[in-house]
Amino acid sequence: MNKQVEIQELGLKDYKETWDYQEILFKKIIDIKIKNRREGSKLETPNYFLLVEHPHVYTLGKSGDLQNLLISEERLKEIDATFYKINRGGDITYHGPGQIVGYPIIDLDNFFTDIHKYLRFLEEMIILTLADYGLKAERSPGETGVWFDVGTPFARKICAMGVRASRWVTMHGFALNVNADLGYFDHMIPCGIRGKAVTSLNVELNRKSIPFEEVNEKLLNHFSNLFEAEMIQRSEV
Repeated sequence: MNKQVEIQELGLKDYKETWDYQEILFKKIIDIKIKNRREGSKLETPNYFLLVEHPHVYTLGKSGDLQNLLISEERLKEIDATFYKINRGGDITYHGPGQIVGYPIIDLDNFFTDIHKYLRFLEEMIILTLADYGLKAERSPGETGVWFDVGTPFARKICAMGVRASRWVTMHGFALNVNADLGYFDHMIPCGIRGKAVTSLNVELNRKSIPFEEVNEKLLNHFSNLFEAEMIQRSEV
């Protein structure tokens, strides 16, 4: 089993371009697994963790409801945003500047073959990172992601999640609001859940901005501990 995970920090990158790149890495791992099964070889499968920031974009999961996007195509252009239907689970999600998006593209055969556990570990990574800032985040029963004040009128979501997995290989991932423009969430029903607010780390801390590098370091440290992974840095693609 290969427990090394290659970190790639992509900076600000177009959503579709990043999605295509995810597919390349995803297929690379799948192809190795198919070759191993067909030929009886024992080639190690690589693991990747992409960290990226996207221009304004709304994405709709394969089981999502288009009606949860509340604006027209013309209005999308006016606010300099794009829209894609994609092949992850979950409903509608927003990505944009000020948000850390993470795409672990890993072979769970290298770690554990349990999608439920995988999602809970991603949530735990976020919860532990927020705890580093003195914030108590939690899960909301039946709703993937990370929240504050669950079960109260002040419930608000800080991190959305949606993944795809095939042959125990994962793609897509999480979106953590760090210095996000929360006004863009007004143009959709976040994750298809009515009556729930969204928030951002800088808002919760009452700070103008939080350094991405600082948050990324905490996220990767907790991912490494939870998955018992060795993180290998790669800054350029």
